[in-house]
Amino acid sequence: MLVNSVTVFCGASPGRGPAYLRAATALGRAVAGAGLRLVYGGAALGLMGAVADGALSAGGTVIGVIPENLPREIAHLDLTELHVVPDMHRRKALMGELGDAFVALPGGLGTAEELFEVLTWAQIRLHSKPCVLLNQDGYYRPLLDYLRHATHEGFLNATDTERLAVCDDADQVVRFLTSLPAVS
Repeated sequence: MLVNSVTVFCGASPGRGPAYLRAATALGRAVAGAGLRLVYGGAALGLMGAVADGALSAGGTVIGVIPENLPREIAHLDLTELHVVPDMHRRKALMGELGDAFVALPGGLGTAEELFEVLTWAQIRLHSKPCVLLNQDGYYRPLLDYLRHATHEGFLNATDTERLAVCDDADQVVRFLTSLPAVS
């Protein structure tokens, strides 16, 4: 699958310590540096703002998708495109349509929910797009333990977890995505 657009799920919070913000900025820069388009949740806050700013600072194309019920001051106003959609369901659907791959940076409930939804879509063969965790400083270690446990207990198949690539930094994410073979 040729990846031209990367949908990033991440927190609207910066998290504790500067490492998460640095990772988000680095991912945005790396995505733009590889000539890939960034699709994300449209906010100017936290990791969302950092990933967008990183891509924009590297001359990248950045598309935000934000639900209309969020306050206007949350929206990033310097994007290439900003889609305002009716609700969170439409936001996730459009982000899914616009991206050729999905990457989860650290985040909270929304990030986890978005990641699990695209993994579920892959499990039931609604898409075959790559799904990647950027496991900054081992942030996703407990989630990976849970997935191994769910597999061990018979709730997941090994193929369900094998479709989730785990990378330790932004450059590794982009190398993975750009090395995927083109599918015709």
